[in-house]
Amino acid sequence: MPIFNFDNSYKKLSDKFYYQVNPSTVPDPELLLLNKDLADELDLEINTDEDLVEILSGNKIAKGSEPLAQAYAGHQFGHFTMLGDGRAVLLGEHLSISGKRFDIQLKGSGQTPFSRRGDGKAALKPMLREYLISEAMHALNIPTSRSLAVVKTGEKIYRETILEGAVLTRIMSSHIRVGTFEFARYYGGIDEVKELMNYTIHRHFRELKDAVNPALALLEKVMDLQMDLVVNWMRIGFIHGVMNTDNTSIPGETFDYGPCAFMGNYNPDTVFSSIDQNGRYRFGNQSNIIKWNLARFAETLLPLLNPDEKKALEMATEKINEFDENFSQKWWEMMWSKLGIQQPKEGDDLLVNELLQLMEAQQKDYTNTFNFLRMPEILDENKFFLNEKFEPWILKWQQRISNEEGGKSQAFEIMKSNNPILIPRNLHVEKALDKAKKGDLSLMKSLLNLTKNPYEYHPEMQEFLYSDESFDSQYMTFCGT
Repeated sequence: MPIFNFDNSYKKLSDKFYYQVNPSTVPDPELLLLNKDLADELDLEINTDEDLVEILSGNKIAKGSEPLAQAYAGHQFGHFTMLGDGRAVLLGEHLSISGKRFDIQLKGSGQTPFSRRGDGKAALKPMLREYLISEAMHALNIPTSRSLAVVKTGEKIYRETILEGAVLTRIMSSHIRVGTFEFARYYGGIDEVKELMNYTIHRHFRELKDAVNPALALLEKVMDLQMDLVVNWMRIGFIHGVMNTDNTSIPGETFDYGPCAFMGNYNPDTVFSSIDQNGRYRFGNQSNIIKWNLARFAETLLPLLNPDEKKALEMATEKINEFDENFSQKWWEMMWSKLGIQQPKEGDDLLVNELLQLMEAQQKDYTNTFNFLRMPEILDENKFFLNEKFEPWILKWQQRISNEEGGKSQAFEIMKSNNPILIPRNLHVEKALDKAKKGDLSLMKSLLNLTKNPYEYHPEMQEFLYSDESFDSQYMTFCGT
């Protein structure tokens, strides 16, 4: 039996959308991590690790695979450019037993026509990082790409220093992004946009196929998914770090985990990315950026919204103008849930704002603040506590949730499902990766195991619940290319 059950529907699009290209072979592949839980979910037929390593290193083309590099464009930090898979190859679309379709992509698999003078390779540390963070995000109930495996290649990768090479196997429902539509619109034309729109609706949103105006229905659907995604990021203190339009997934999945990080002390201006020098993608600006990205998406659909250019622009503008109110409502509902409030009342917005202001002024950890409110006993008071400045607010909040239907017990249940106890804190992620680079995967595997149940407290989590404030204040992330 073949390992994968490949289908290749993307190749039915016009060949402008991709180049056929095989992954590069590597000299000495070694399987470092295999996500057996994900393999089971995908119904993969793994007979021997040897076969799998050969396929996931790029050394062997699996039966049914028709590898390709996808074409796309994108706005990077607000500037439009032609892009494409410069260091990734899509092996094909795997169909599970139930008929679900998943992209199987090798990241770091060598040069493609889109490599732009790069070598198309990836270093070990950023591939391990994406594996760890993407799987943690999945366990945190955030729509995300998944990681099936990391294979060390036996190659040396030349960046600022000489690094070990690796290939990550990334799984997504698809890699269609806002940038794919930008490519279709500006490097193709109306026919290509329509072709891509119809393909996207058929693959992801079949409920829209009979819509009176499919383009408008698609814009509305994608907008809703993106709002939900970013609200979810803000729920857990996640900062994507590089929210370019080419990293904005049409099905609403988080992906490209290069300069991402998690906020420790609450500050909406938090930014860790070394390339985001002006804070464009800072924590508190993520909603504004996704709105901006959605406006770029809407621009690609204008010819399909209405043949009258002026009318099409009015329709797109009207839809994008709905963003602020809709996002705000979703954000408030999320914040109320973090405080255990299910039936909001007048004044609950003030309760939220007052807490956020206190957290920022007192430099309190975002994740641990909400956990302290529900279960202070799990936190070491020498490492975290809410000082006397919070006491009047806590009394008001306790009174508020006591008046909820179900009282405190019901409020705490709501809080439990919305406030993770464990997040992949930057300090511990870096420690695990540094050890892994030296061949010791023990800390990496411990973190991976603990992050599988981030909403349930286990004593083994204790050492991972805190981060050195001085570490986060100096911490800097990189895109990994």
